[in-house]
Amino acid sequence: MKFLILALPTVPGTLEERERLRPIGRNTERYQQMLEELRKLVTIADEIGIDVFATTEHHFHSEGYECSVAPLLLYTDLAARTKRIKFAPLGLVLPSWDPIRCAEELAVFDQLTKGRLYAGFARGYQDRWVNVLGQQYHVTGAPMDGSYIDNHNRKVYEEVFEIILRAWTQETLEYDGTYYKVPFPYEEGIRRWPPAEWTRKYGAPGEIDEEGVIRRICVVPKPYQEPHPPLFQPFSVSEATIRFTARMGIVPWILVSYPPDFTNLCRVYQSVAAEHGRPGLKLGESVGAFRTFHFGETEEEAVRLLEQTNYFGFKVYFSGFGFWEAFRFPEDDEKYPRTPTYTPLPPEEWTLERMRKAKYALCGTPDQVKREVEALATIYGNDGELEWLGWYIDQGIMPWDEVERQLEYFAKHIVENFKG
Repeated sequence: MKFLILALPTVPGTLEERERLRPIGRNTERYQQMLEELRKLVTIADEIGIDVFATTEHHFHSEGYECSVAPLLLYTDLAARTKRIKFAPLGLVLPSWDPIRCAEELAVFDQLTKGRLYAGFARGYQDRWVNVLGQQYHVTGAPMDGSYIDNHNRKVYEEVFEIILRAWTQETLEYDGTYYKVPFPYEEGIRRWPPAEWTRKYGAPGEIDEEGVIRRICVVPKPYQEPHPPLFQPFSVSEATIRFTARMGIVPWILVSYPPDFTNLCRVYQSVAAEHGRPGLKLGESVGAFRTFHFGETEEEAVRLLEQTNYFGFKVYFSGFGFWEAFRFPEDDEKYPRTPTYTPLPPEEWTLERMRKAKYALCGTPDQVKREVEALATIYGNDGELEWLGWYIDQGIMPWDEVERQLEYFAKHIVENFKG
């Protein structure tokens, strides 16, 4: 098994401090404290054998929660302080990016670190910033409800994704898309390029036509890894997403955690991958399970820590974006049907007990948590072999000394027993 740790990252502070120092996201002293915590976190993760460090990408978080601005800049700093751990945005929100610039910046990081990159891409669900940074494509945050907004966001995402892959794998690129064209203007080509003969002689073949017009571009550098960095996609809930990732050779990070539903999604991935040129995958291979871990000397101690950190974040923050839907049970469909109109879980169902019953929140004594991971590693007794296990760690919400203690538990009781 391989391990990933995800931090949001978060500017440290209690609720009282967040109110007193508002907006804490612009507080330089606290922001520097966050950077130091992330540096220590990644250094420890590198030493204990964690394979990948990841963050989200989000903007404008004045409250100090999910200050995930410019993840590639952050990773460059962290890579210089570590030896072997790799890095993954989970993920870069493609409808807010220029595809060529995204391909370039990821390739530069891959070259700088000689392959310490997994490329994770997402569609974007937070209107506050996606609406602003995605305005060139007229996209907004995607509610994932099959609406026009949702479908438009998905179409933009898929086009940007396709251009990035072409930029990485093709020596020269031309593209006549719905939202993006290369060159621009596409039909006319780029006619004002005085050093045309220089490019014709020394540039990539096909960039310049016989009249000196630019007809294709060459994106440099190419990635260090061949043919490109391996791909991640967060945080998968629907079967449609699992099918897409299986077709494209992407590792899905599955947020659905209830064992029968998680197992079913693993089977779907295995089946669709086989249909698209990857036969023979074991159940759980090329799949990531995303969980949170809280250890204590007693189960009660661990549950209190969960309640104060990860559960708190889901209840007051992530709930508004529909993430509790990942923790549904089959019996919920009678009270809260999904068809013909989707009925989400109401606030009274957003309980700590649901998180634990769904097997998203793995908490207790080290032996209790170890047994939970043993079941997950075999895809709950189905003779599977889970390839990736991800831990959403509560940096910035949890006091730093507690973060260190949790890392020690994880290293001793999980990494040492399950790392493959």
